[in-house]
Amino acid sequence: MSKLRAKQPDEVKPSKIKMMIFGPSGVGKTWLSLAFPKPYYIAPENGADRAQYRARLKEVGGVYMGPEEGATSFSTVLDEIKTLATEKHEYKTLIVDSITKLYQVCIADEAEKLGSKDAFGASKKPAIANMRRLVNWVQKLDMNVLFVAHEITEWGNDEKGNRTEIGKIPDVWDKLIYELDLTIHAKKFGPNRNAIVTKSRLEGFLDGSSFPLTYEEFGKRYDKTIIESASVPVALATTAQVSRVKELLEIIKIDEKEIDTWNSKAGAESFEEYSSEYIAKTIAFLEKKIK
Repeated sequence: MSKLRAKQPDEVKPSKIKMMIFGPSGVGKTWLSLAFPKPYYIAPENGADRAQYRARLKEVGGVYMGPEEGATSFSTVLDEIKTLATEKHEYKTLIVDSITKLYQVCIADEAEKLGSKDAFGASKKPAIANMRRLVNWVQKLDMNVLFVAHEITEWGNDEKGNRTEIGKIPDVWDKLIYELDLTIHAKKFGPNRNAIVTKSRLEGFLDGSSFPLTYEEFGKRYDKTIIESASVPVALATTAQVSRVKELLEIIKIDEKEIDTWNSKAGAESFEEYSSEYIAKTIAFLEKKIK
């Protein structure tokens, strides 16, 4: 029997959209996000405490988690996402508004701990590690995911070598954009609010294209039946499965680098975070080696 793992294209399940929307304040980022179905809205900035936002959130069947509930704590937000990924619930869209605030609070907290020892970007290390954990869980999560971010200026050099502004980019961990399906830049032109596609893996959103910043227009470009479908929880490894893997690893000595590769493929930091399906394959692999 072949050890190859690839599937036929028609066996690949279409996934919920994972995206980021960035732009200046007041351009309509939050308003668009809250139009998505059944949102679980995590707001480190108290982004929906105004009456019109609360009404919109209620209209689409959403719930709110603000700073008082732990929205500025990475560990709390990660626990919340793990629960959303592994328990049955009615929510269909996860919104973090803003991911900039969550990221920056983590950096500021670490900088305060380090004091004068904060050098060479040391205060960013925990925030980046948490962003990697966040990405791992978001990829497992069967929900639409919208990260709302601030914008900052991107600098470069002109043909004469002079430093100049070359555009705007999301104010967050720079690798996040590579982990997502879509990144759009929200802009206001007079009374109109538009989305400009700055990065895309999706056929309906060509790089450089633009469209009105509304859910109706968004739904014309991405299958609404996928966006609005119910969330299916991930079955995590059982205690018995984790014990069995550890038992087998006492018999078969596997290099730590190989186990790191397994973790990377599983999108996990430990065997406890493996899916039940993935750890079952790991057990089968190890048992075969013994035989």
